[in-house]
Amino acid sequence: MLLPRTFIAYLAREVARRLSQGSIQTSNEATVRDAFEEVLIDELSLEDEINAEARELLNQYTDYIRQERIPYQEMFWKVKRNILAERKAVSAQPRGEKEGMKISRDKIIELSHKLAGKLPRVSGVRVKKPWNEIRLQILRETRDILTKEEMIDQIAQEKIRNQKREIPEGSEEWIVLFRRYYEEEMKRYGIDLTPASATPV
Repeated sequence: MLLPRTFIAYLAREVARRLSQGSIQTSNEATVRDAFEEVLIDELSLEDEINAEARELLNQYTDYIRQERIPYQEMFWKVKRNILAERKAVSAQPRGEKEGMKISRDKIIELSHKLAGKLPRVSGVRVKKPWNEIRLQILRETRDILTKEEMIDQIAQEKIRNQKREIPEGSEEWIVLFRRYYEEEMKRYGIDLTPASATPV
């Protein structure tokens, strides 16, 4: 997925917490958190499914792509766009965007609609503000959290690049170091990635 599952859980928990400070009323914040996490995982998992489907289709035309010298990434995006159109889905993966986040602007807007739409169906939740006001708050909070995540991601990568020897990106060592630095920076910025089951509400 474009985001680690631990961070998706944190995103759901943090947006729920911020809404609970005045926009919604609930006796059990965990129900909102769980509902949001379900929506986020479903939507971001869909991106993985579409990417896998696009790669599978491209594998059938490997020889043609090579013979015609067509850039693989260019063909990948053409095929992916067709699949997205067929499924009437919004891509979560940014392309050519300068927003400093791993999730595309259009997908964040769509997520704000889906999360806001989910709230009235969560047991024990009373929405205290107009629907669109809630949606816009979810949009702002999500962007704020994702911008911070991207900054931390870049810091972790920079730490790897600053090692005395070059560590190939994507290698096992690179992945281990990235996870360590990523989690360290999260803690430094006060972001708790502890699983929800271990986090008191």
